Amino acid sequence: MHVIVLSWEFPPRIVGQLAGYVKELTVQLAKKNVETNVVTYHDFLTGQHEEPEGIKTYRVTNPVRTHIGVLTWVLTLNQEVERAAANIYYNANKQIDLMDVHDWHFIQAAVTLKKAFNLPFIYSVESLEEHRSHGANYPFNMAIKSIEWLGLYEAKKVIVKSEWMRDEVTRVYRVPMDKIKVIAPKSSTWMKDILEIYNSTMRGAVLK
Repeated sequence: MHVIVLSWEFPPRIVGQLAGYVKELTVQLAKKNVETNVVTYHDFLTGQHEEPEGIKTYRVTNPVRTHIGVLTWVLTLNQEVERAAANIYYNANKQIDLMDVHDWHFIQAAVTLKKAFNLPFIYSVESLEEHRSHGANYPFNMAIKSIEWLGLYEAKKVIVKSEWMRDEVTRVYRVPMDKIKVIAPKSSTWMKDILEIYNSTMRGAVLK
């Protein structure tokens, strides 16, 4: 299996808990002989790096230096994420099976790559704008919500970390329950469950 993981934070850049989770996920994938590429952001550690655990990281920076907010930063950064992921795709002779996109920041890149290469992706939900800015319906918040909706609509599968988040994704965005998989990071079957949903999502998979 050959996967691309998209995450806006990854060590040494740590903003919250997502960085540690994605690092542990990719380390475990590499131990399971999954060819694992991570496309992430860093302001100066750019380019391709071979991690000791067998992960390949591709760090990109934003070509636009000044921003009025996180939304414009994300939208302009996504072009570089698309470029890096497309390079991985072609360097692998187009033998990429799926993408795993963590949180909303790189959804635009995932959707573009899906359309261009017929490459399915999983949306791994870390949080929702409804919770980060409860009740806020300003244009800024609605724009982020529209990106989250796009990811949930275009993703082949959605991964959440709790039943509560599953219920919230369904409540806020009306996502069908059978599209969402609850995989708790601390569970004894965490990696087994991840690999199962990867296998069911990858190109050419036959769903039972």
